[in-house]
Amino acid sequence: MTLRRHHTSGARRRPRPVAGLVAASLAVALTGSGCAALTGDTGSDELQQFLSTLSSGDLAGAAALTTDPVAAEETLEANVLAMGFTPTLSARTPDGDRRPDRDPVPVEITWDMGTSGNTQADDDQADDEQADDDEAGSAPVGGETAAETSPRIVTTTGEARTTRVGDDWKVEWAPTILDTRLEPGGTLSFSEILDYDTSVVDRTGEPLFQWTPVTAVTLAPDAVESADAVAALVGTVVPTITGRTIRDGMAEAGDQPYQVVALRPSDIDPIRDQLAAVAGVTLPEQGQLIRTDRNLDSPALTGLPSAWTEALQAQGGWTAEIVNPDAEPIELGSAPVGQVEDLVSTVQISMQRAAQQAVDASALGASIVAIQPSTGGILAVAQNSVADQQGPVSMQGRFPPGSTFKIVTTAAALEAGVVGPDEVVPCPASVTVSGRTIPNDDDFELGPVPLETAFARSCNTSQAVISDRLAPEAMRDTAARLGLGVGFFAPGLGVDTYTGSVPVTEQGPARVEAAIGQGEVLASPFGMAVMTASLANGGRMILPHVVDGMPATANDTPEPLDPGVVDTLRRYMEQTVRSGTATAANSIPGLGGKTGTAEVGTGPAHGWFVGSTGDIAVAVLIEGADSSGPAVAMAAQFLAAAGQPAPLARG
Repeated sequence: MTLRRHHTSGARRRPRPVAGLVAASLAVALTGSGCAALTGDTGSDELQQFLSTLSSGDLAGAAALTTDPVAAEETLEANVLAMGFTPTLSARTPDGDRRPDRDPVPVEITWDMGTSGNTQADDDQADDEQADDDEAGSAPVGGETAAETSPRIVTTTGEARTTRVGDDWKVEWAPTILDTRLEPGGTLSFSEILDYDTSVVDRTGEPLFQWTPVTAVTLAPDAVESADAVAALVGTVVPTITGRTIRDGMAEAGDQPYQVVALRPSDIDPIRDQLAAVAGVTLPEQGQLIRTDRNLDSPALTGLPSAWTEALQAQGGWTAEIVNPDAEPIELGSAPVGQVEDLVSTVQISMQRAAQQAVDASALGASIVAIQPSTGGILAVAQNSVADQQGPVSMQGRFPPGSTFKIVTTAAALEAGVVGPDEVVPCPASVTVSGRTIPNDDDFELGPVPLETAFARSCNTSQAVISDRLAPEAMRDTAARLGLGVGFFAPGLGVDTYTGSVPVTEQGPARVEAAIGQGEVLASPFGMAVMTASLANGGRMILPHVVDGMPATANDTPEPLDPGVVDTLRRYMEQTVRSGTATAANSIPGLGGKTGTAEVGTGPAHGWFVGSTGDIAVAVLIEGADSSGPAVAMAAQFLAAAGQPAPLARG
């Protein structure tokens, strides 16, 4: 991946600093001369207590030990927060013979900004993204910080003295305790400097997220009565924002200003004056990483801003300064910023749009997940508004997979040798195995047929007979070899993923039900796409990921399936599309797949289709469809529009 092209002038924008709310630590020490310890009734013990309390991070407690607790607390909070959020302090009193009641004692403070991220900034970012329905997934400055390559440590030297107030010794408060160069109204300052020219692009190089100037529509905590007026204006741009959603957000924000939404220049300009006239509204300008197309939404995109932030901070520069009024800043320390290549997502925008169009055509909850088998790159994840009401079910849902799970059952039987690839098996209308009677859909029967035919026609009774001969852990272990039931963590994937759960089943009804994807077997569309992509990857479990160069880590490293078993399953799946239960998708060249109808209590059954062609694997779920037919048709529509994955934009 090469550096992105920049402005036509050839000049690169100057990276902008980030507000310095990052984790920090301070080492505070008194410096002096001689060998005698600070002793006697000079306030030296109280000065040491002040430094120890400051070291513990108790700024209010330290301020209470001074001659002006209110001013001291205000100044300490302003400066310590500007240099590092929630600092961890350590202090010591070196040998010295100066009397703090008579002469100022030098105080040396070491500020260690560390290498870890900023918890408060992460929380603020999450709040902004929750409030910002227009730019869902926007990334205000802050977020997680990757490991730095050099320490961020600076030292300031102040001075302190003590004085008696009544019967007590107090530290005589002055901002110069922090640094003798600190003037009235001045402050210490730490800033990160990041390369905001970096964008997030899709696999073709088309921008997904870019750093953009925006206007934050913000309401004061006491301006609840303005919620409806603001909603009437911004609702023309973001219809999901209402007076009620604003009031709910303000209630959660408490006594803090509430950011209703962040709008691009083209959206804010027509309503700027009207908004400015609403009581309690402020319109601060800021920069955010926002989606280039606000209509392009997907659970696969939500974590990309965090990955972008991490990439920038890994090469980020920094500066620590003393900033006095009407004076040039005094540098305490710094490091230069490095340029960062554009972050390349595995998602392909054209495929994402095709997937979204397909699921939006259904009035039922529908999800599509598409993955590239050869790399594990996630190509598209889409779910419609009905599915959205349940959360990111495409990545986390727990659904019985129905007959799509017969891929696992058949693979386990072939590997165990309990059935041969060309063996003839019975397919009666119903069969009782281990005390559980299993019927075929609509009680169809084929009689004795090759296993390939029984698979293609989705014969439940054949699978029930086969499963009765398996070991208790066979289906669980086979599923894991294809990634189903394995836990994955993928950098840049903003939602926790769930692939599925397959129980160990002793011989009996539970195993018979599991064999056809019912009972305790559960899976998400993401998990079924992982399973199908792993099979298309030669039976070797993929590592699903959403950012090029950042593969997932897994909690299991199973062995791949036997190549002969993989070839047999691929043949069965192609037959399913040619002459079995998925013939409605036979217009897609090279497609092999498996259908599933999964019973769910007393409601209509869910419809599934999983399949792969070329270098794309897909899982489709339509909740309550009562048949796999609509899922097959949706998969065909998506695959016809999506085509094959484009090469990754690495240069």
